[in-house]
Amino acid sequence: MDRHLAFVNVPGHGHVNPTLPVVAELVRRGWRVSYATHERFTRAVEDAGATLIPTQTDMPVPPRLTDFDPDRFAGLLEQFVSDARVDVPRLEAHFRQDPPQAVCYGRMSLTGRVLAGRLGLADVALVPVLASNEQFSPFGGFASSIFGPDQPALRRARQAMQDFAAEQGLGPQAHPMTGPPASLNIVFVPREFQPAADTFDERFRFVGPAPGRREDDPGWRPPPGGAPVLFISLGTAFNNRPDFFRMCLDAFGDGPWQVAMAVGERVDPGELGPVPPNVEVRPYFPQPTVLRHAGAFVSHAGMNSTMESLYYAVPLVTAPQMPEQEANARRVEELGLGRRLVPDDLTPQRLRAAVDEVAADERIRANLAAMRTSIREAGGAVAAADAIEERLAADP
Repeated sequence: MDRHLAFVNVPGHGHVNPTLPVVAELVRRGWRVSYATHERFTRAVEDAGATLIPTQTDMPVPPRLTDFDPDRFAGLLEQFVSDARVDVPRLEAHFRQDPPQAVCYGRMSLTGRVLAGRLGLADVALVPVLASNEQFSPFGGFASSIFGPDQPALRRARQAMQDFAAEQGLGPQAHPMTGPPASLNIVFVPREFQPAADTFDERFRFVGPAPGRREDDPGWRPPPGGAPVLFISLGTAFNNRPDFFRMCLDAFGDGPWQVAMAVGERVDPGELGPVPPNVEVRPYFPQPTVLRHAGAFVSHAGMNSTMESLYYAVPLVTAPQMPEQEANARRVEELGLGRRLVPDDLTPQRLRAAVDEVAADERIRANLAAMRTSIREAGGAVAAADAIEERLAADP
């Protein structure tokens, strides 16, 4: 029998990157993996040993946070539906000709969830965020927490998703963010980080993060001289924040930190003003490589960034921008792994003080060491591959 798996994912770095070490481990074990996502990820997918199946779905360029209104958010959900209407029949035709044994899909991928149902295959959800079950969801009230209740545009978007799920023979609750859980859910956080962890049953495997080959990227080396490294990044989505990056230059431009600051592709470094000699500015850095050498991380608290920071026991100073990031930031602070700052109250002085405090706090260091141990014991890509193979052995 051809050992073939289909992976289907939304084309976001925070969604694709956590899965690639799992793909590489499965390929090492003799599996053939077809990975359906946008062609922008061709190189990353092929480097993991999989074959890219290009999809129409692409992430829109995010607006500035001040422009992120109910209509824009509803438009994003409706785009998931319109893309799924194109991608599901194309992928179904492809995988009926080249059958996999299971569909492993990103938690946010409506296309992947529907495809598994259409093909009648084992479904494996790849969860790069806090997990949801029948008792707990970090996404409860997600949209209303941003925009307030009873938004007509959001009602329309939810109805479109329910209608599409019903057309495809799925239950009306087949929502990419809220459930229901798949028969197997690979969660890329350790159980110790998951709220309400005792409510999650054997359907959920908390394997934690695994950086894979990304931690050996030769594209960055620590500066000579042994000065402490500070990494600053707002991720790959809502990073069009020249005001924030100017604040960081004001906060850290006089040393002693050697700063690696990732500003994304939509910020022109020239508009930031003079860059001090102890600060290196790039659109992106190889994040795991930098974090291996970092003494602190100023982050938006996206889950992928949070987990990679904890993997290397780097204390966090978080400036969350979205409800999901806020949940992560509060969890970081609750577990004594760093500090959460309120973005509206940020000043260069407060930012500098928070970084210096977390870097020197022995209690935070001890908590980080314990969390790093939990993460390494969770098993990462090897545990994820084990769980997938066990699921298929139970229901071949």
